[in-house]
Amino acid sequence: MVLRLDDTDVERNTDASVNSIFEGLRWLDLGWDEEYKQSERLALHRQIADAIFQKGLAYRDFTPAHAGDSEKSGANQTWLFNPGMRELFRAESDRRAAAGESFALRFRVPRGTGEQVRFTDAVYGEQVKSADDIEDFALLRSDGMPTYHLASCADDIDLRISHIIRGQDHLSNTYKHMLIFEGAGAKPPQFAHLPLLVAPDGSKLSKRRHGPVVSVTTYRDAGFLPEAFINFLCLLGWSPKDDREKMTRQELIDAFSLEGINRANAVVNFKEPAATPDETFDPKALWLNAEHIRGLSIDDLSARLIPIVHAAGFPITPEKMHAITPLIRERIKLLRDVLTAADFFFVDQLPPYDPAELIPQKGAAAMALKVLTRAREVLAQTEFKHDPLDQTLRAAAQEMGVKAGQMFQPIRVAVCGRKNAPPLFETLEVLGREITLARIERAIQKIQ
Repeated sequence: MVLRLDDTDVERNTDASVNSIFEGLRWLDLGWDEEYKQSERLALHRQIADAIFQKGLAYRDFTPAHAGDSEKSGANQTWLFNPGMRELFRAESDRRAAAGESFALRFRVPRGTGEQVRFTDAVYGEQVKSADDIEDFALLRSDGMPTYHLASCADDIDLRISHIIRGQDHLSNTYKHMLIFEGAGAKPPQFAHLPLLVAPDGSKLSKRRHGPVVSVTTYRDAGFLPEAFINFLCLLGWSPKDDREKMTRQELIDAFSLEGINRANAVVNFKEPAATPDETFDPKALWLNAEHIRGLSIDDLSARLIPIVHAAGFPITPEKMHAITPLIRERIKLLRDVLTAADFFFVDQLPPYDPAELIPQKGAAAMALKVLTRAREVLAQTEFKHDPLDQTLRAAAQEMGVKAGQMFQPIRVAVCGRKNAPPLFETLEVLGREITLARIERAIQKIQ
């Protein structure tokens, strides 16, 4: 695998954009064997352009692109060539170039011969276009910089690229590239064009238009697992024969084939702006991430959660995180959800909550006070392990003549600050006697 940065467009090439590419690839563990920057290979590009020119397959155009005596024809009446420049005698062209006059170097596309440009795409099949409908495209700009068409093909030839898999929006460019390969006397690679990833409104994904939601590092920072995100990306425009969805990297490798790629564009169903961070992301991406999280071992997931907790300012020990992880594994979709699903484990004192939450269903404040007071008494004497906690609190509920749920809810809210929390007895075991009793005491004061 060759990583090549197409960085000849100076205006769009920034350190930030390049670093984002490297960060994303490294996070996804998509390694590469060779690495190149096109901007460091300009001599090669110009060498191949000159070779094509010397064969008479290109000409110098001393006028601005699409200006002057232009010729329009073809199906869409598009600009095709500048007759005055295309037919300029070589001696005159050499004289003007030697005099320092700037020019663009254009490929001399065959005209009026009935010639067709064709190639077989691994996804879209046989592709054919009349040469009369292809403009005399530039190989070198007037500043001497190579165009994307020339630089890409020159590098493909030099690096002996065997397969090029790229977006469907490059399908029309491939006709020009076939002409360059032929003009350079090189065998073209196998092409496969993928359906585009589009926004919910059908527009092509763009950082300029859609912001950070289309950046790989955004998903990394939000708490996606790299293996889950690769799983999601692979299912955009491709599916295995057996319609599986959750797949490991090796399963994806084993199942993949170009024949399984769809031709229709794939929609990424993000929302921007969204009411909550989770709503920003495609629901399928979130579902797959949650599935992959549930598939991790406690040790592995705990190790991934600790840096997030530490970065939020909570000095949790690996032992405590290991105890918390099984309680929240089924409750989180993103790794960062640990900060909301388990926040009450990380603080000494709970943030304010509504005392009304302490009142059990079909109960009153008096019942909540009675339950919490009794819980404070029995928990002071109970071993803080799951089974003893379960037996003691159920016995206390029966003794007071209340249902188990009416006993547990006030305690859960007292120690967690909310009704929706992990299983009670496991939670109490992790929190320990001292914190549990202190939080129950504060809850009693709230009711009083």
